[in-house]
Amino acid sequence: MTDFGDALSIPWLSLIAFAPLAGAFFIILGRATARRVDGGAIAPEALEDVDRNARRVALLFTLGVFLISLFVYVAYYDPTVGGYQLVEESEWIAGVNYKMGVDGISILFVLLTTFFFPICVIASWNSITTRVADYMIAFLVMETLVIGVFCALDLIVFYLFFEGSLIPMFLVIGVWGSKGVKEFAGYRMPSRVYAAIKFFLFTFLGSVLMLVAILWMFAQTGTTDVPTLQQTEFPPGAQTWLWWAFFASFAVKMPMWPVHTWLPDAHVQAPTAGSVILAAILLKMGGYGFLRFSLPMFPIASADFAPVVFALSVVAIIYASLVALAQEDMKKLIAYSSVAHMGFVTMGIFTGTKQGIEGALFQMVSHGFISGALFLCVGVVYDRMHTREIAAYGGLVHRMPFYAFIFLFFTMGNVGLPGVSGFVGEFLTMAGAFKVNSWIAFFAAFGVILSAAYGLRLYRQVMFGELTKESLMTIPDVDARELSMLVLLMAFALYLGVYPHPALSVLSPSVDLLMNTYDAGLLSRTGG
Repeated sequence: MTDFGDALSIPWLSLIAFAPLAGAFFIILGRATARRVDGGAIAPEALEDVDRNARRVALLFTLGVFLISLFVYVAYYDPTVGGYQLVEESEWIAGVNYKMGVDGISILFVLLTTFFFPICVIASWNSITTRVADYMIAFLVMETLVIGVFCALDLIVFYLFFEGSLIPMFLVIGVWGSKGVKEFAGYRMPSRVYAAIKFFLFTFLGSVLMLVAILWMFAQTGTTDVPTLQQTEFPPGAQTWLWWAFFASFAVKMPMWPVHTWLPDAHVQAPTAGSVILAAILLKMGGYGFLRFSLPMFPIASADFAPVVFALSVVAIIYASLVALAQEDMKKLIAYSSVAHMGFVTMGIFTGTKQGIEGALFQMVSHGFISGALFLCVGVVYDRMHTREIAAYGGLVHRMPFYAFIFLFFTMGNVGLPGVSGFVGEFLTMAGAFKVNSWIAFFAAFGVILSAAYGLRLYRQVMFGELTKESLMTIPDVDARELSMLVLLMAFALYLGVYPHPALSVLSPSVDLLMNTYDAGLLSRTGG
């Protein structure tokens, strides 16, 4: 028996999640019907049509999915309710149901995901010229899997989406990544392949422990239903092992120090759109996992090991910022900046306070806009100069004034300038940390100073100074396509920085419910 709720009897979340697969099917169909020549290869003129149609189909479906998700949010989602809404449930296999639903925490990530995928298609319009159809299929499949992560209300279904999302990103990095050769253990391989394998192994191996924990929970409770498990009181000893198993997966995905080393390699080698989706969406899956599973299911262990998380978060904030100061590659600098900013997220989550958790969630959303935009900014000059080395630039403000202004805006947002969304998240997470331990907040604030140092260093070296390099004398400013993407991201970052209430009002009821579950779990230890 299937119950898809009363929203016009339409399984909206499944429609949003799986609609991109329909786009991938149309691209495959178009390629299958393309005119062939001897040997079965597609004729050159037909291949151009296949690539052109693949771009159009991908943009049409990703944009359509965003509009549908926006419609569902406006028409059916009640932001004053903290529980799960738009719940869909259907029998699948014994003890495991296909179950989807959203609350105030997950709905924002669904909207963020559907918003960024059409931007990534637009960003790839001219820069991806080989195997375009395959590239667009990979992104459409990835969108389905990522949306599934944020909607799944069954642990097994969540795990399948969570692990499945690795595959298309692995292909995007390994097939369409940067050129270059990497020597490792006596072998020479393309740098993009090395980065893709490292990305996959780190994230996959961390998740194996989570799978073992899920199987144990199923054996003990007979269910993998997330709402049911969130109300289940596991013994303190069991919580310890379960918490660490889930932590191993989510910490790598964030990524937290010291399991962060895959991220700079992945960012540097990935194409621009791959870096954007990795920074804006995929990193958030770890933080989402902590909030959806670790805190409500293992509250005692979460409180016990919070000092460990605080220590790792502070080290990540300061260490990654210092490493960013030493970088000569723009992408690698922004990648280490992401590690530092995710330190604020983990710090805020495990404060166990309303301000800290809301700040962590807001920081994740804000980081999506700002860090995603910074990678787009790097992509703008990389498409023109085919280098990301900071030393290759200088004086760009003389040739690219609009680009210089946009880059300055997002640099200031990354630093946490008041009035831009980055400030709100950092302020709330530090306010939550201050309630727990003022020293944690102090060291985190020191990280903000370091972020200003590496951000302004990057901007000064790329934008200011005399325009002396011959290769830069004719570099054009941003075009209409690039400007439209970046201005849109500027508008959201500015709006949320000046008026964060719309996002916080959506989060608040669900955070309150999460806090009630967390506090009740802590009281159970003392018999309160």
